[in-house]
Amino acid sequence: MSDAPIPARAALLWLPALGVPARKYERLGAALAARGIALGVHEWRGTGAHPARPSRRDDWGYRELLLEDIPATCSALSAAHPGVPLLYGGHSIGAQFAVLAAALHGGAEGLVAVGSGVPHWRLFPGPLRWLVGAFGHVLPPLTRAVGSYPGHRLGFAGREAGQLMRDWSQTVRRGHYDGLPGLPERLGERIAALELPFLGLRLAEDRLVPAASLRALVAATSTRSASEGVLHAEHLGVAADHFAWMREPRAVADAIAGWWPGGRGGLSS
Repeated sequence: MSDAPIPARAALLWLPALGVPARKYERLGAALAARGIALGVHEWRGTGAHPARPSRRDDWGYRELLLEDIPATCSALSAAHPGVPLLYGGHSIGAQFAVLAAALHGGAEGLVAVGSGVPHWRLFPGPLRWLVGAFGHVLPPLTRAVGSYPGHRLGFAGREAGQLMRDWSQTVRRGHYDGLPGLPERLGERIAALELPFLGLRLAEDRLVPAASLRALVAATSTRSASEGVLHAEHLGVAADHFAWMREPRAVADAIAGWWPGGRGGLSS
């Protein structure tokens, strides 16, 4: 298939993985444009071209990202592509935010998750379960002591806002999104009210997102039109891990384009 763009039949709001700048999804955007889906990639506060940088004095969490930043990107994408269905999706934590944004603001006609799921420690297998659980408990005191999260030194994500990581660690410990500071109460009930077509794609070698994690994210909604698929190295042409697919995203673009419209499709496991 040519990578030349064709008229958009949907617009996909794309929320990146933690610490990943928007430019890393340019290849995905080109592949989707060639399949009739316009991609609008959000730049996380504190990442890439965004001017803010986290510190003890400049801090933010889920509240700012969900109530201030994401709606602005969504409005810009809608204005750029009027009259076409709007989808919310993302990679890793980005897909969690896509579900949360849909629950809070509405406007989405479908949800897409790639390499994502509820990061509850109990959903991870074997020794990794205890490592993830311990990490979720260490993050609050660590980020308060340092003033931000030094992911560039720890090898997980980048330098992130302290409150952002404390909010994330709450879901790691509890397995749900209720009680996040500054967000509406009973957020889980809003998520459970979502009845949107949902495409969930898991990478076969992705140790960061076990199958149970993705299924928990889908199950948090009330969708009756869920499609789950597993991407293997032979589909991708690169390792089927959490990040390598971004270099060769055509299989992901094929799965998304084959799923929409209709809410069915994707790949078999």
